[in-house]
Amino acid sequence: MLLGNFLIGLREGLEAALVVSILIAYLVKTGNRRALVPVWTGVAIAVAASVAFGIALSAASSEMQFKTQELFGGVLSIIAVGLVTWMVFWMRRTARFMKAELEGRLEGALTLGPLALLTVAVLAVGREGLETALFLWTNISNSSEGSTQPIIGALLGLAAAVALGYLLYRGGLKINLSRFFTWTGAALIVVAAGVFGYGFHDLQEAEVFPGLNAVALEPHEFFAKFGSAGDWMQTLFQGVLNVTPQITWLQLVMWAVYLVPVMALFLRSSTPSKPARPAASARPAPTA
Repeated sequence: MLLGNFLIGLREGLEAALVVSILIAYLVKTGNRRALVPVWTGVAIAVAASVAFGIALSAASSEMQFKTQELFGGVLSIIAVGLVTWMVFWMRRTARFMKAELEGRLEGALTLGPLALLTVAVLAVGREGLETALFLWTNISNSSEGSTQPIIGALLGLAAAVALGYLLYRGGLKINLSRFFTWTGAALIVVAAGVFGYGFHDLQEAEVFPGLNAVALEPHEFFAKFGSAGDWMQTLFQGVLNVTPQITWLQLVMWAVYLVPVMALFLRSSTPSKPARPAASARPAPTA
């Protein structure tokens, strides 16, 4: 789970870092440095709300009985995948207009006062933060190796995102954001497919769906043939694809049902359309 959560933290964290850098750069450029206080306050509130949301999810699930906990985790996993999928496509489509949209909101908020600026920052960053908290929580709660590695991966990804965001703000780093969000979006869809399949596995354990004992694949048996190297390979395989040591038929089918059409649609929408060829000029009519 370390690598998968690193990717989530990096991707979602960089989106939030870009939002913050755009807000701060606009206020500095327009000479409104005093407005930085409510903006940074809004960012802090959004981050605190996201952390509190993750803690609340963990606290709520820990008080539940096993079947209720699996039902809770399965439903939230599917919801998290839906939100992340929407965000991947939304970011791919509107990334180029994000700066103009945020600057327009800030320009209007400046005339309304500090509370409006705080609200803009909370809404802009909070959406990313709550979505990230939900998706990371589903990954961590589904981890079969304990919570240490997934949390470390998420923190490393978020730290890398903050560093990249600062470098982008200072102008010391140039990134092709369109290409970055295309590659990371495709990778995140692969991670989300595993979470989607695992969500249905949780629902099987909650006895919402049958077939818990109908095992389609057992990756741990395959990797066991490679000895100690197989343990490392299995950890990497499970961490990237978010699969369980035993994969049920329902889990495998739902993994494919999500991954194949969503990835095809994403790659299709990411392919730039070819410019139309100029129409051939008409030949002059022959003179008599």
